[in-house]
Amino acid sequence: MSKILILGAGISGHVAASHLRRKLSKEHEVVVVSPNSNYQWIPSNIWVGIGRMKSKEILFPLAPLYKKKGIGYKQAKAISFFPEGDKNQPKPYVLSEYVAGDKKGQQEKITYDYLINATGPKLNFEATEGLIPGENRTYSVCTYSHADHAWHGLKALIDEMKTGKKVKILIGTGHGSSTCQGAAFEYILNVEQELRRHKVREMAEITWISNEHKLGDFGMDGMLLSYGSMTLKSYEMVEMIFEDRGIKWILGAGVNKIEDGIAHYENLEGSYKTETYDFAMLIPAFSGHGFKAFDKNENDITEKLFKGFMIVDADYTPKPYEEWSVKDWPETYQNPTYQNIFAPGIAFAPPHAISKPRKSKNGTVISPAPPRTGMPSGITAKLVADNIIDTIKSGKESLSHKGSLGNMGAACIASAGYGLTQGSGVSITTYPIVPDYEKYPNTQGRKLGKTFGEIGLAGHWLKLALHYAFIYKAKMRPFWWLIPE
Repeated sequence: MSKILILGAGISGHVAASHLRRKLSKEHEVVVVSPNSNYQWIPSNIWVGIGRMKSKEILFPLAPLYKKKGIGYKQAKAISFFPEGDKNQPKPYVLSEYVAGDKKGQQEKITYDYLINATGPKLNFEATEGLIPGENRTYSVCTYSHADHAWHGLKALIDEMKTGKKVKILIGTGHGSSTCQGAAFEYILNVEQELRRHKVREMAEITWISNEHKLGDFGMDGMLLSYGSMTLKSYEMVEMIFEDRGIKWILGAGVNKIEDGIAHYENLEGSYKTETYDFAMLIPAFSGHGFKAFDKNENDITEKLFKGFMIVDADYTPKPYEEWSVKDWPETYQNPTYQNIFAPGIAFAPPHAISKPRKSKNGTVISPAPPRTGMPSGITAKLVADNIIDTIKSGKESLSHKGSLGNMGAACIASAGYGLTQGSGVSITTYPIVPDYEKYPNTQGRKLGKTFGEIGLAGHWLKLALHYAFIYKAKMRPFWWLIPE
């Protein structure tokens, strides 16, 4: 009998738990530890943030589902890792603390034979002074509760605009190394359309602020893509969209301080500037959770497991941008020191950024961290689960399932406005996610035809269909496994 412990119940953790439970016999134990009581479909948070969906439509409670499917569940948070056990507990374990229920505040050593770290990122709001969701007129759509709050703030602003007040709206990244520009991109387009729907668009100045050096970088070094019969650079497509909607932009901006209605930032030229606003949604920096690790004698071995995020089979050798390669990126998401530990999704430490690193003339890093979104998170979680399943069934280590962001594609359907007849979506597929300049030297490291963009109502229908399909899949309804990651 084997026990697989999964930390986190987001896309990666939930996908791994689902496949493990379906493919392993009941003699094997699958246990999920997560501080969250609900599963949430994060890509639909932006619709909650404009009031077009209720948060209850994008989430469901984990405990009843896991009980029904035979998956153990503990509402707790991981504190520290003991991959060799200790003097009193010979099996490897994770020290966790319950966050709810009768056991709230109690700590427990949760043992395992295999560990999947799917804890994702910490939303590091404190890295930017004053960037606190709901304070200083700033909001977030990173969680469903944040998105609920953002809609209340936006609705109040729309009500003021209907009385004749002119306002400034600022949306983008809230730190020099923030990632997830895609979520902010979706939100700014949805907010702009909602203002038109409420007939107050002329009352608002809408500005995009980002640490990207060019529009459409998205932390992926930009893209050369097929667009109908044309070939466009991603910045040209985003410029076209923003100009069409009257959205201004500020680029190369590292926001470093927020005051009530004022965003302070440094640009790549080394100048310090401010931008005023009445409503802002700024994506924070992401970071690891600050976990510690100890050997069986309780000596600190954190550096063997973590480099901010968890260390996996990547090449972490420091090298200049010109020497970066798709070969640097992991394929199995296995920790090299403790081979029964894996970290798919956003929990693994990337070997480096994807976009060319940039600093201001003052030496401040103003450059997007690498994005790792829903589709790759699900794919990497499934391949980790499949390797563990094969290893358990064969009795010997199997790592036949592999997938690098350097040979993996991703499809992103960015909502550009909600509505069955008036909605819009920006559909972008990228192959590979990490550009391969050796294989595709003349097309910015990506394969044209597999890297393309489209804009239109069909994109909205597709994103809405995916919302319902992936909620169905996450609830493990009949034949859920036929829906790809």
